[in-house]
Amino acid sequence: MVDIVSARFAVFGAVSALAVFARPAARRWPTGRQALAALGLSVLGFSGYYLLLAFGIVAAGTEVPSLIIGTIPVWMMLLGRPPGLRMAALLPGLLLTGAGIALMIWGAWSAQQGSAHGGGRFAWGIVLSLGAMASWTVYGLLNAAWLQRHTEIHAADWANWLGIATGLGAIGLWLAAGSDLAALQAQPDGLLFVVLALAGGFGSSWLATILWNVASQRLSASLCGQLIVSETLFALVYSFVWDGRWPQATELVAALLFVLGILASIKAHR
Repeated sequence: MVDIVSARFAVFGAVSALAVFARPAARRWPTGRQALAALGLSVLGFSGYYLLLAFGIVAAGTEVPSLIIGTIPVWMMLLGRPPGLRMAALLPGLLLTGAGIALMIWGAWSAQQGSAHGGGRFAWGIVLSLGAMASWTVYGLLNAAWLQRHTEIHAADWANWLGIATGLGAIGLWLAAGSDLAALQAQPDGLLFVVLALAGGFGSSWLATILWNVASQRLSASLCGQLIVSETLFALVYSFVWDGRWPQATELVAALLFVLGILASIKAHR
């Protein structure tokens, strides 16, 4: 798990470095303070977040961590809500989302009780997923605040700085906890590993970060957070495809409650 996370973000860093050097006329290196901000945010929003989430999925499966991460829009709305938006207006969305999460966790927890150590492992997966959720929520709020305070910084330039910081962190992570080169080369699915690292590093990291930064500069943090709904829905669909099964009735109801909760939160924001 450490290997794929490190490889993905090493690609992110490499693409970001190439983007910086490909535009010498528009190149602008960060100050020391800006570089430290990029390094800290890269841990919260990328390497640290994905590592927590990946191990959470290993321990608890795919569905529950996906829904826990899916509550990020709600937390960003609560913590980043603009002045004048009453808390009472957010209650319907919060109750619907909470009911959906509780139903999904209850169903998955019940399924884990058939094994001797399943419950403890599942609980640890939930803890890791909650840590990932908190990490990205803090990243989303701080990143949006930073970009709105520094409107002179282009969203793509900030994405490149984040990418370089993330790539450096990924190299350190791999050296500390990754597999050695011989073990990586001996993997039978090495080509798939490379493809996933390239696709994740370029599309899901570099390009997505640029688009996210553009949205963060133009929208409030609470409204921008609603964009994560699409990630959650795709993660749920992917989990069912990966498991080779249709969702159960409780999972469908939980997902429906979850989506209704997000829609209610967006309506309250308007």
